Amino acid sequence: MVEAVFISYEDGYFKFLFETGEDMAFEEVHPRALKQFDLKNDESLIGKSFKVSYVEVVDSSDEDLVFYRVESLKPL
Repeated sequence: MVEAVFISYEDGYFKFLFETGEDMAFEEVHPRALKQFDLKNDESLIGKSFKVSYVEVVDSSDEDLVFYRVESLKPL
């Protein structure tokens, strides 16, 4: 898990800013995490810090197609 700040949900992407200064856009968030934290609609979560666990998912039909999915969020 890494520390990151939730910065936005736009155009289907969940954006986080990591403690390294790098930002990352995730195409998916595990439904369990979205049930805990409504990142799509709750604007009060913008600017909140989380411990983020995520995975890299490779498309089975095209190995060049990779996306990232948040697996879990723990508030700090």
